[in-house]
Order: sequence, then C-alpha cells, then structure tokens
Amino acid sequence: MPVATVKTSAPGPAAARAVMLLAALLALSGPACRDAGGGIAATVNGYKITFAEFEAYYASRHRDREQPENPEQAQMLRLNLLRELIDRHIMLQKAESLGLMAVDDEVERQLEGYRSPFDGNEEFLASLAERGMTPADLRLETRRNLTIRKLFNKEISSRVTVTEEELRADYEQNAAAFTFPEQQVHLAQILVTEVEEAPVPNLLNDDAADRKAAREKIEMLHERLQNGENFAILAQNYSEDPDSTPNGGDMGYLAQSSLEKAHINLRRAVAALQPGEISDIVETDGQYRILRLLSIETAGRREFSDPAVQQQLRDRVANRKRQLLRAAFFDVERSGASIRNYLAERIADEYGLRD
Repeated sequence: MPVATVKTSAPGPAAARAVMLLAALLALSGPACRDAGGGIAATVNGYKITFAEFEAYYASRHRDREQPENPEQAQMLRLNLLRELIDRHIMLQKAESLGLMAVDDEVERQLEGYRSPFDGNEEFLASLAERGMTPADLRLETRRNLTIRKLFNKEISSRVTVTEEELRADYEQNAAAFTFPEQQVHLAQILVTEVEEAPVPNLLNDDAADRKAAREKIEMLHERLQNGENFAILAQNYSEDPDSTPNGGDMGYLAQSSLEKAHINLRRAVAALQPGEISDIVETDGQYRILRLLSIETAGRREFSDPAVQQQLRDRVANRKRQLLRAAFFDVERSGASIRNYLAERIADEYGLRD
C-alpha cells in the first residue's frame, strides 16, 4: 500500500509532539532530492544542488510561516536558505572525507526514537506522508544529521579545552558577578518567540516566526526535556535569546529585588521551582520560556574554589570557545570549497551587476 493512502486515527499527544520533533529534524536538513531535471541552484565541489532539492528545503524551513511581505524579502530569504544548504553539503563532504559518516546502527537507534511515540507503524507512516516524506527520506536525512553532529564533535567539541588560568582570569574579570549584596537566583532559560530573529542565535539556525510555530516548538522542546535530554544542549541548539543561548541558556544570577519586577507568570514559575527543577511552559506577551532553577545563593561573595563557581566558569569559557571555533571552521571550509551560486547570479543579472 502506498504511504500516501495509509489511513489512521488522529495521533495522540505524544505522537503529535513526535511530529514536531520530525519537523525540527527537517529544519536542519531538508528532504532528499527526487527530481534532478529542474535546473541547478548551486554547485558545491561538483555536487549539484537542484532547484527541486532547494525548494524542498525551503518548504521544510518555511512551513506554516507567514510569507515575506514583498518580492525583495522573499528573494533575500531564498538566498539565506540556499547558503544554509550549501554549508550543509560542505559539512557532509568534509565528514565523508574524514570517515565520519553515520553507520546503520546509529541511524536505526535514532529512527526508533522517532517511531516510539506513535501508536503503531501505520500512524508513523501517515505522519510522514502528511509532511511529504517517505521512510527513505527520513532515513537519509537522519544519517546526514548524525554525520554532521559527529563532525562537529570531532572537529570542534573535542578541541575545546579550558585551563585553570583561563578560569581564574574569567573569575577576576567578572568579580562583581560573584559578589551578591542580596539573595540571588541562578536561572537558565530556553526562549522561543513568535517573531523572526536576525541573526538566529542558536546552533541549528532554528527560528519560529509566528505564534503557531512558536507554540509547537516550545512544546517539542519541553517534551524532549521531560524525556531526559540535556537542557544546555537544547538551549544552544534551539533557544532564540541572543544573550543566554551561547551559554546553554544560562542567564547568570538575578537579584531577588529585580525578579520581583518581572512578569507575574515568570515570578510564579520561579517560586514553584527547587534547584535543579525545570518549569512548565511559561507564556508572556508572545514569548514562550522553559526555565531551569540552577541554584539560590545567599548574599555575600562566592569564592573561586567553590565547585559550582568553577563549573559555571568552565561552561561559560568552553561555550565561547565552541562558538568561535564553529564560526572559524565554517569559514575555513567555505574558503576551501568550490562553490557556484546560480540563484545569486540570476538575481545579480536581473539588476545588471555583472554587465
């Protein structure tokens, strides 16, 4: 029976959230190319990105979002997304050259995580069909995403080290941050907004652009946290707060007096938490948050020898290094790649830039 003809009842809440998880997967990658005859959007070291592949990627990234207000914005969005797709193929080619392609066992474990919330295989296949995907599409994109993750772990995360001298220097440069005249609350957050961010601050360039997309995204993230995923990693990958996202969502220490000026929904959420706990979804004026209470600190100075201080410093310095190394890694690989962007050339020609 073809996938598109599978009929099943509406998925339950857990399965619905799994569909959102699949959407988040596609936001990084995009469905496989099925039509090589629709023209070439770009080439990357000889690999041809067809317009069919690009349009599928565009649809996966911009599904259910408001369309650009004018043709210029629409073209700018297309150029940005094509650059993302070009970068993705550069990373895949690099991973292949290093022998880092994901193996079948790794792919199957990830796929099982996507299948498990559904009530049987038919419901799972129907959910894929609704998003224009086949099981083969999903398997291919899962392999690609795992491959890129392995590349980042080897080329970026494994190279980040933090010395005692760096910790102490950061502590001295931020001494005021470790001296509290009153009780402090140490919070981390994952923030999702209903407006587009420019630039998107998270590692996966994942941005909700309207209320519906924002709500679905925050629910997907809350479900993943409930299933035991790491708060800091999810914040780095998905949060839309430019200040805290690079630090794994860590907002630092907030004085009790300043917290009392915050939105009532935020105050209630924090008051209900014990250190280490994660809040329910908190909505405030078009913004959605998940909060994590890291600690409550009494007034006074926190010493460098405090293990919690050292861990905070280590996370902050390591996150800064990962962000820097990731940016440099992308730039180096781009500079060494043979790239031709036919879409950009077409736009340039329309305005006579290459006459």
